[in-house]
Amino acid sequence: MSSSKASRFFNAVDQREYALCQAINRSLRFRPVHGYFQVTSKLGDGWFWYALILTLPVLRPQDGLAIALLMVATGLTCTLSYKLLKRWLIRERPFISFPSINCGTPPLDRYSFPSGHTLHAACFNTMLAVLVPGLAWLILPFTLSVAASRVVLGLHYPSDVAAGALIGSSLGLAAVYGFTDRFLVLFG
Repeated sequence: MSSSKASRFFNAVDQREYALCQAINRSLRFRPVHGYFQVTSKLGDGWFWYALILTLPVLRPQDGLAIALLMVATGLTCTLSYKLLKRWLIRERPFISFPSINCGTPPLDRYSFPSGHTLHAACFNTMLAVLVPGLAWLILPFTLSVAASRVVLGLHYPSDVAAGALIGSSLGLAAVYGFTDRFLVLFG
């Protein structure tokens, strides 16, 4: 899809998602909601995931290092994927396109599609769902909060979040089923 075709497509989709974005974004008027999603967003910048990855070898001495390193490698793949997609597809963030949508926290980059925060959260939660299901259930509320924070804070459209979740989950599954055995042999 050329960037002009993508631009026309996103302009049409933006108009359809605007009312929903605006309605969700209104919850920022409530300080506790705003504060919760700001903290969630900051932790979703990577801090939560870094802490989890560093903790895995302690929590699971038998295979935690291999899982942690697989998550690091997959996380790097996720970063490269979403950065390339954002530069290629060029979708402006909701608060830029629609001044009535408030920006609840400064964005890390310019463009909106897909949500990198959601992509990473879905990727890591999917990987853990296969490899460490008990832990995946514990962090699922955080993963869902990260995804919700993107729309609440006016940084993403719901379709950005859905795309991030789909891409992230796919990359997580591909990593688990394509590379876990190799990482366990090397680092397990």
